[in-house]
Amino acid sequence: MAGGVALLDYDGDGYLDIYAVNGAAIPSLNKEGSEYQNRLYHNNGDGTFTDVTEKAGLGGAGYNIGVAVGDYDNDGWPDIYVVGPTANQLFHNNGNGTFTGVTLKAGVSGGMRNGKKMWSVAAAWVDYNNDGLLDLFVSNYVDWEANHDPVCMTADQQREYCDPTFYKSLPNTLYRNNGDGTFTDVSAATGIAEHLGKGMGVAIADFDGDGYTDIFVGNDESPSFLFHNLDGKKFEEIAQQAGVAVSADGKALSAMGVDFRDVNNDGKPDIWYTALEKETFPLFFYQSDLLFDDVSIRTGIGWATMKMSGWGNGIYDFDNDGWKDLFVARGHVLANPEKILSWSRAQPNSIFRNVGNGKFEDVSATAGADFLEPRVHRCVAFGDLFNDGRIDAVVSSLEGRLQVFRNLTQNQNHWIELKLRGTKSNRMGIGARVKIVGGDGAVQWNHVTTSVGYASSSDSRVHFGLGSNAAKVREIEILWPSGIKQTLRDVQADHVITIEEQTSPGRAQ
Repeated sequence: MAGGVALLDYDGDGYLDIYAVNGAAIPSLNKEGSEYQNRLYHNNGDGTFTDVTEKAGLGGAGYNIGVAVGDYDNDGWPDIYVVGPTANQLFHNNGNGTFTGVTLKAGVSGGMRNGKKMWSVAAAWVDYNNDGLLDLFVSNYVDWEANHDPVCMTADQQREYCDPTFYKSLPNTLYRNNGDGTFTDVSAATGIAEHLGKGMGVAIADFDGDGYTDIFVGNDESPSFLFHNLDGKKFEEIAQQAGVAVSADGKALSAMGVDFRDVNNDGKPDIWYTALEKETFPLFFYQSDLLFDDVSIRTGIGWATMKMSGWGNGIYDFDNDGWKDLFVARGHVLANPEKILSWSRAQPNSIFRNVGNGKFEDVSATAGADFLEPRVHRCVAFGDLFNDGRIDAVVSSLEGRLQVFRNLTQNQNHWIELKLRGTKSNRMGIGARVKIVGGDGAVQWNHVTTSVGYASSSDSRVHFGLGSNAAKVREIEILWPSGIKQTLRDVQADHVITIEEQTSPGRAQ
């Protein structure tokens, strides 16, 4: 389950760097050698990266699974939070290429249950109460202890890890940012702790447009959670009523990666999450009145993913045609000695192109030979590594090197990327909702988040593909978490622009 990946510009040079987390020796769960260290790779801006882990102080400790990036103290430098079955860790960015561990001071080493630190898988930075400070949501998995697993066997009588149904569920954790470098566990006070699940991926969006960011958690072989933010103080869990807790046939899925953003350009964030073979990767379009519609079958995603096992995923416009596509990092959990159908542990990744008429087509076969290599993939982070307007992907796999997939799509389509800088809102603008009107009149929506997929953290810049007839963006409308609405007009396309809250227009980088 290890292998979270983060893309962040840790040194402010305008290029995305890569942080990859790593596991540890078992059963000690300690990083007993350098091979277990987490790694920070500095983007040199020329297509190469340099390992700067030691200088940065980001080797980490214990068994790490997930990573989340957010500027919790609003100093303009992105900080890093790492989670796993051992103590979670918060690294403060000092702004000089180094980080300092501040976990104990901040009070975010992880939630406790029955005297034990809970096994965390993923985290999301989110300003749930709109006070201008990023809070921290942590998904917790199951009650587990090394060398105390129940006995489970494969079909050929080999000892294997048991599936999640053999383990007890856990509540998730929500930390409120106190604004002084410390956090308070408000899981019980906000209603988060009332609900037990087997939390994996976490994604955020204000899906109902009430001004408060909501949280979706994919649960493994138990119904998933949709925490509806009522007023910045309390959450209600409404996944069952909203129609996103289980599959269309009422089955709880092996939910892993999740993304929560507008797929069909109707201004309403949708939900897409991954699962194992025979379960499909369900896609839910938000309708209204807190109700979603399962469109997996009629969009083509249901049948296409029936024979796949997926982990990390993301909803991004990879060909800049104005429609967001679907990317999934694939790999099964067990070997398949019976060779049922074509399923195997090592699988190639997949990409589904949004053709704009409510349908998707699998274009993986034409994505390149490297893309088609089967591996036991786990995590993926997305961002424009080369600042060329095309979204790239960095993928991890079990017992394998990182893969950096550069997007080489060739067409005449335009694009724009927005780096938001909050003043009254949190500095990274996480939670800000963005509407654009292209030069051709096409309308799109997106929002600022780093929590994408499974246990990973993607670029906080908001990317839009504009198609071939939009060399300018007619209008950009931003609704900041503070409630401030800001509009820019006649913005040149094919640029990364920085937009500061309450300033206009954005200035090109």
